Amino acid sequence: MGQSMCRHLRDAGYSIRVYNRTKSKADGLVEAGAQWATSPRAVAEQSDIVVTMVGYPRDVRETILGVEGVLAGLKPGGIVIDMTTSEPALAREIATRAEEQGCEALDAPVSGGDIGARAAALSIMVGGKAEVLQTALPLFSLMGRTIQHQGPAGCGQHTKMVNQILIASGMVGICEALLYGYRAGLDLETVLKSVSAGAAGSWSLSNLTPRMLSGDFRPGFFVEHLIKDLGIALAESRRMGLLLPGLALAEQLYLATAAAGWERNGTQALLLALARVSNVSWPNGPEPRPPQSTSPAVRHE
Repeated sequence: MGQSMCRHLRDAGYSIRVYNRTKSKADGLVEAGAQWATSPRAVAEQSDIVVTMVGYPRDVRETILGVEGVLAGLKPGGIVIDMTTSEPALAREIATRAEEQGCEALDAPVSGGDIGARAAALSIMVGGKAEVLQTALPLFSLMGRTIQHQGPAGCGQHTKMVNQILIASGMVGICEALLYGYRAGLDLETVLKSVSAGAAGSWSLSNLTPRMLSGDFRPGFFVEHLIKDLGIALAESRRMGLLLPGLALAEQLYLATAAAGWERNGTQALLLALARVSNVSWPNGPEPRPPQSTSPAVRHE
């Protein structure tokens, strides 16, 4: 996703400096004219605005607050925008640290997956100062179609938790419905035409169900990353004194999907885990990779 988003900025004529922990993943951007930097700090030293998108909260902390992180190199007046799905408390900490050195920060997680990133059609949920959002709006407009200010620092991340709760619970329903239709002997392509046009319609149903029907379980968004997000949402809900049993069930089902070896597949791989429990052989479904006991999918930060 980050590569597609960065390419839109480059194509619009912005001067881009990039860093990635695996350098080869940035080769396409460098070939397209972006300049390579040796660290997040090196990016920030030559930039007015730095955008980050990494994996886990620990990665956000290292990338932005670490010794070689963004804030170590960002000049007063600069802006750091974290588009990772991360912890609201960490977003607030970053905003405070940025302000202490005369900079600004936005937390701006996104929804829309790989499809939305390639099409510049993401939904961007922004936490931070409204005036800082206005400064960054030309960049956001090149990456997404829906840009909403959600409130002060951390509110972008809270909004993304709302998004992830909806997605995870919705995917449980979609996968159960597909298994039901398959076992009942229905033509699922025909079924999809009927139900996607009615009250059951959703982005996941329209975009991910065709992938499942064709046996495509490649990641638009990794199972292990959704588990990270659900862990954050559960921790925040406990802090607020909320009982969210549907969210807890979705996390358990996705943990089972990861434990079966599909943690690096797309979130639609939940279907494979549920099919296995029901002793259903899903057509064209990939075999799981051997489970890895050290996978970050089963660790909550």
